[in-house]
Amino acid sequence: MARARLWEPLAQWMFIVPAAAYLLLFFGYPIVKNIVMSFQQYTTTTFYTGAAPFVGLQNYAKILSSDLFSKALLTTVLFTAGSLVGQFVLGLGFALFFQRRFPLGRVLRSLLLLPWLLPLVVSATTWRWMLDPDTGVVNHALRGLHLSSSGIPWLTDTSQALVSVILINIWVGIPFNTTILYGGLQDIPTHLYEAAKLDGAGPLASFRHVTWPLLRPVVSVVLVLGVVYTVKVLDIILVVTGGGPANATETIATQSYELSFQQFEFGRGAAMSNVLIVISLAFALVYLRANRRARNV
Repeated sequence: MARARLWEPLAQWMFIVPAAAYLLLFFGYPIVKNIVMSFQQYTTTTFYTGAAPFVGLQNYAKILSSDLFSKALLTTVLFTAGSLVGQFVLGLGFALFFQRRFPLGRVLRSLLLLPWLLPLVVSATTWRWMLDPDTGVVNHALRGLHLSSSGIPWLTDTSQALVSVILINIWVGIPFNTTILYGGLQDIPTHLYEAAKLDGAGPLASFRHVTWPLLRPVVSVVLVLGVVYTVKVLDIILVVTGGGPANATETIATQSYELSFQQFEFGRGAAMSNVLIVISLAFALVYLRANRRARNV
């Protein structure tokens, strides 16, 4: 009996150690390495000389004082806010629409998941072809419907490019919002709608007094997760516009990629990505609070 008690805590640690080692190796080490690198002058020569002198906060001072950082920060805010509003409004609309049973409802729900199933690179490449000013199907359709005589420069005009990548990201994120909100709607008891109907409430009044209050915890989780996912979007912008034209679609994520893997300024790239990590971490903490609140409701 005493021997069994001795082995019990050891057995527990044997189950925990592999998971802890995995997390430390593949998540902890890259984060720590990235933080250390952001305080070093880490360039391509470091790989064969091993010399990466510490420069203190110099990398952070350079990126925070550059004009491109303020522009990238503003673009990140606009890209995140525009994507979040579009994804949530359309996702909620589709969730309410699919709450009703109708013929081909399951087929349409399956088709709605298509943007979620496709790799982001495939989706972005397809949209880039579709939005091509000269050969894209979108401009051909607009000309055929006599809505535009010369076509719209979706990806080559500085005022249109950001709108284009926001619309593409909205298309990609609709399935996630619809799925989570649809699941939240299924948890609302139907007898509440029946009671509201007996009290003379119409569809809008039922949504305002029944659906929205009970769906609010799920909404907060969807919005916070949407911010965390959107603020670090890289694939779509790189494939569709590459951050251009004239840095019109340059975000903090793409700027970090450009500094690290195009200019090979790994220290400044690491500093830029750490700024992005701090922003994501702030919203992750908000998500944890929202998730805890949702469980308590």
